[in-house]
Amino acid sequence: MNHIYKKSFFCLVLFCTVTVQAQLAVSVSPPKITGQKAVVTLAMKNGLAEKVESARAVCFLLDEQGKMVGQATKWVIGGTKDRPALEPKGKTTFNFVITSSQPFTTTNLTAKVIFSRVILANDRPANVAKDVDITGTTQH
Repeated sequence: MNHIYKKSFFCLVLFCTVTVQAQLAVSVSPPKITGQKAVVTLAMKNGLAEKVESARAVCFLLDEQGKMVGQATKWVIGGTKDRPALEPKGKTTFNFVITSSQPFTTTNLTAKVIFSRVILANDRPANVAKDVDITGTTQH
């Protein structure tokens, strides 16, 4: 009986591993603050079976009370001539630069990133909730 549980557990782990890898994996670095500018770096890896033609994301900067102190919306993959599509198994980075009219009063900020649109090959939209895995939205 124990042998059956081990096989079932192994199959479950294998299935979960395959499921997690079949996504656009996004790692968000803590914000780097300098005066009136905050830079949040995204490291992205395409674990999908097809290329990501374009992806649009919003980056929110939140203070320690959860109040938004800045935001930016950008095409982080494709969308412009100087940002190519991301091939399967390909990796890329993007730096969100968020400026403020005055210096940030705290450096203890959190970056929250939300993808609003992901377009795959043949102009097919991806399911952002299912196909994008965002990790690392931590405090600085």
